Amino acid sequence: MPKRLLAAASLLLASLLATPAPAQPTTGFPTRALRVIVPYPAGGASDIVARVMAQAAPEGISVVVENRGGGASIPGTQAVATAAPDGYTLGVIDTALVINPGLFGSRLPYDTERDLAPVGQIATTPLVFVLHPAVPATTLQEWLALARGQAGRVNLGHAGNGTAIHLANAQLLIAGGLDAVVAAYRGGGPLITALLGGEVQGGFLSIPAARPHVEARRLRALAVTAAGRSPSLPEVPGFAEAGLPGVDAMPLFGVVAPAGTPPAILARLHAILVQPARQPEVAARLRGLGYEVAASGPQEFAATIHAEIGKWREVISRAGIAPD
Repeated sequence: MPKRLLAAASLLLASLLATPAPAQPTTGFPTRALRVIVPYPAGGASDIVARVMAQAAPEGISVVVENRGGGASIPGTQAVATAAPDGYTLGVIDTALVINPGLFGSRLPYDTERDLAPVGQIATTPLVFVLHPAVPATTLQEWLALARGQAGRVNLGHAGNGTAIHLANAQLLIAGGLDAVVAAYRGGGPLITALLGGEVQGGFLSIPAARPHVEARRLRALAVTAAGRSPSLPEVPGFAEAGLPGVDAMPLFGVVAPAGTPPAILARLHAILVQPARQPEVAARLRGLGYEVAASGPQEFAATIHAEIGKWREVISRAGIAPD
């Protein structure tokens, strides 16, 4: 990431961490601070979403963000699943929530759909498939022809086992009927380094991570996983538009509560932590960070979670992906 962008991101995170919480209300729900667990270290995509929404909560409501990183997000999510269902302990989750059931199966210490109550989806962020500029392909179809003509010799990278980027790679290979060498890296940063250095020819990145390098022509963007074009990279087609449907990995970010939380409290939590994403200032801030606003309700988010678990379970099975 260029120094200027890294400095800007650092300033943004510092401001999010430093902003004081507003005073608590004296009557009604909530009567004390809401604790929002992010199952990752501070500074990641889920953490930034959590802090943006904490700051956007209605006046008089205190929201405390707590980071519990590690273990493929499982320990932090388990802390939410086993908390009292009173609305005061919540989680801001990402796509790991819907990938982990297919990846870990019965080893998960909670049942994602039974033990968690969806509050609402806040946002998504498409992925973009990029190539090193030395690869002689300027469109997705040209790259597919190249990959099919060099079966087993084309190489791709991903950001770690079971990540959305890993499964996007798997979708691409399945949809394209491709045989490629796939290298795993420990996170998005090392993957970007490998792509920029030509260590791997291609791979998926989040749009915020890829955009500076695409604009500087250090990487070439071929397609995004959005249903249409992304406002962040409007010149890049979606996979379906580019002629390869079935590649639709879209990291999601949302809020969950412990199962058994009363519906009235879930509705109130939705108004506090999800609905403000539709406010023009908050939506603009999220879009500026590379997210696309969803702001769905509990029932819609529950349906999304159910569908995504099924989709990723099938991809994991077909690709033969196993946990590390």
